[in-house]
Amino acid sequence: MTISDPDTDRRVFRPTVLDLGDALLRPWGPDLDVPGGIGPALTAAAADPAVARWSPLSATGQVVVETYLARCEQYWADGTAAPFAIVDAADGSLCGNAYLGWTNRDDGVAMIGYWLLAAARGRGLASRATTAVTRWAVEHAGVRRIELYHAVANEDSCRVAVRAGFPYEGTLRGSYTYDGGVYVDEHLHARLASDPFTD
Repeated sequence: MTISDPDTDRRVFRPTVLDLGDALLRPWGPDLDVPGGIGPALTAAAADPAVARWSPLSATGQVVVETYLARCEQYWADGTAAPFAIVDAADGSLCGNAYLGWTNRDDGVAMIGYWLLAAARGRGLASRATTAVTRWAVEHAGVRRIELYHAVANEDSCRVAVRAGFPYEGTLRGSYTYDGGVYVDEHLHARLASDPFTD
């Protein structure tokens, strides 16, 4: 006999827009419109040293940009991930990215990540976006546990995790390679759906 989890049927991410006041989280996809075009904006993001160092984003040419956007569109279509572009509410410019995807959908476990362009840093956008996406995922997609990983050396990301209500749970040794080379230690932060939101 199989016991089914009633939440499994609703564990699908559906496109939505989340409003942070000074910024919007909009679904990534070919129809996303930003000043100067999404291709140049993504290519510039990939060239940012901090984004390039800590993010798997690779957008060095138009073919890669199109592939990235098509992949995001597919994630939304099948409900397996929720890739959001963070855009400035006033001028529509690209500020960054917030991504949430299932790591174990049947068990309600997802992981979240983010990056910001240099011009958007210092506004608390990463922590606010992480909080907003987390709350949305808990309330609308039945996420039970959200995990956040970052390289031990990425202290900025550690601060974002804590501000967003993700307590430190431990260090994962040699768990990830950011450039296809040496595996580095990562911190694991996580929060449960039952953890209170402080905002």
